[in-house]
Amino acid sequence: MKLRFTKMHGAGNDFVMIDGVRQDIHLTPEQLRLLADRHFGVGCDQILLVETSQLPDADFRYRIFNADGGEVEQCGNGARCFVRFVLDQGLTQKREIVVETKCGLISPRLEESGQVTVDMGAPVFEAARIPFIGGSDAVIEQLEVAGEIVQISTLSMGNPHVVQVVADVEKAPVATQGPLIENHLRFPQRVNAGFMQVVDRSHIRLRVYERGAGETLSCGTGACAAVVAGIRRGLLDDQVHVATRGGALNIAWAGGGAPVLMTGPAITVFEGEINI
Repeated sequence: MKLRFTKMHGAGNDFVMIDGVRQDIHLTPEQLRLLADRHFGVGCDQILLVETSQLPDADFRYRIFNADGGEVEQCGNGARCFVRFVLDQGLTQKREIVVETKCGLISPRLEESGQVTVDMGAPVFEAARIPFIGGSDAVIEQLEVAGEIVQISTLSMGNPHVVQVVADVEKAPVATQGPLIENHLRFPQRVNAGFMQVVDRSHIRLRVYERGAGETLSCGTGACAAVVAGIRRGLLDDQVHVATRGGALNIAWAGGGAPVLMTGPAITVFEGEINI
């Protein structure tokens, strides 16, 4: 079958966007892996499928598939691309939409500047809901990784995250610790592993080893998780500039049950067709 797609990225985190509103799309995990393959397919970190929502309060349904073919709950950079895509494709005329995801509703808004702001909802800290086996809901916890005790913060931004503070993000053990943390037995649904360097109270540098995708140039939910963790640790103010390898994001969180607001770019690269 021939499949139309749009290639997009949000701060280097790249996506294959598929219109499932005007065409009936049912892709197997093998087909999803082929689409994501950078040698034999289009190449991407995630495949994002736009569908019609059955919820009365939502404009669309948003499905997210990692490069390994597995479906996941949330993707912040993808949410920004989502609103840009549905506008450019003529699926809506709204600049702010409500989108159904596996973990609830989110509200991305296209700003006049071309940047996109997303209400990512409130962070979740309860260990059972992350889920994190044996967690105490403390701000800082300990995790044994390859015989080493690592100081971490855990939370969910609709998907599970571990954040650790490092002295220099460029020297952080992302390639070695990342996959070990992702697949750690204490995280039964696997986890995204973030490595955060605090530059000052309003500026961090961040790398994330993403569940099912490996290290990406940027991770929207990872940026939200890192800022929330830093605020809870007393290291950051409530508005933070996040520098990733793929670009910059701005994250704001007022604390408590307030939603996390993320602002950043959403860029269309090209449109194409693939026989899959």
